[in-house]
Amino acid sequence: MKIGIMGGTFDPIHNGHLMLGKAALRQFDLDEVWFLPNGNPPHKENASIGSSIGNRCAMTALAIEGIKEFRLELYEAEKKGVSYSYATLEHFHKLKKADEFFFIVGADSLFMIESWVKPERIFPVCRLLAACRDEISTPEKMREQICYLEKKYNARIEILKAPLMPVSSHELRERIKAGKTFSAYVPAKVAEYIKKEGLYGA
Repeated sequence: MKIGIMGGTFDPIHNGHLMLGKAALRQFDLDEVWFLPNGNPPHKENASIGSSIGNRCAMTALAIEGIKEFRLELYEAEKKGVSYSYATLEHFHKLKKADEFFFIVGADSLFMIESWVKPERIFPVCRLLAACRDEISTPEKMREQICYLEKKYNARIEILKAPLMPVSSHELRERIKAGKTFSAYVPAKVAEYIKKEGLYGA
């Protein structure tokens, strides 16, 4: 099987995440995309996370409900301690040796990946799909970086042509906190859940 891995805090998950997952499925003929909520990501302080891991997993489950190729993966959510991408990807690779993994990341991650913990251990166990969005990065700059990483790490990297993200999770939290409408940016069941649980000051 060809499996896409999309990690994130999903705080909250929104339509942009789903659009990205669908774009990866279509462009690389993937069998599944696993949505991997981060329980304790190394790059974020707990104070910057707006809702609990339980709420974030519940919202992710609601968002992908009914999409047979999408799956909620709780490996990092249930793990104690900080989760590192290299360790998670090595775990999946070891668990499912016959499958091919595609790690879906934003364009910004492509330029920051060498600052991650043990980036050299990421490339042997997956193919990187770097989302190219015109408002953030140009394909030319991305190709330069891809060429550099491929030479240095023997990496396998593809550009994922991503749809324009209507809003970021941070902007969405601020919007909800300010009492503005937000239902257009998230699946209906996620909007209902946010209101019912009173998340982000809703």
